[in-house]
Amino acid sequence: MSDSALTPDDLEFLRRPLHGFLTVAAGPVPPQPRPVWFEATDDGTIQLFTTPDSPKVRQLRRDPRASIVVAAPVGERERWVSVAGRVTLEPDGAQELSARLAARYWDLDDPARAADLAGIGAEEQVSIVIHPETVRRYHY
Repeated sequence: MSDSALTPDDLEFLRRPLHGFLTVAAGPVPPQPRPVWFEATDDGTIQLFTTPDSPKVRQLRRDPRASIVVAAPVGERERWVSVAGRVTLEPDGAQELSARLAARYWDLDDPARAADLAGIGAEEQVSIVIHPETVRRYHY
């Protein structure tokens, strides 16, 4: 099934602590998906964070298209959601996003993880926001 917006069922699935696989448009270079943390927002966008000088940001400045695929873990019924669309790069809110996602994916009571989050917070961050144009899903 294809759509241009995330459904409430999609949002419920995407709000689980699952890894997404981000691919940015790469022109003649083959796409190279990367596992990422992400947040599905109430307004239907997908947000993630990275450093402003990362290869994915450099490529998105040249061609602002990306997609993310999120799949259910092994042991659950097969399910995935794929979101593709234009991207905006936003400097505001990236630090808060990284802290929210760290709390979702890590046990921040673990001193090693708390130190990891402090390291992330010490770096400049930018938010990558995917504005869905195509949403595909599969649920077995």
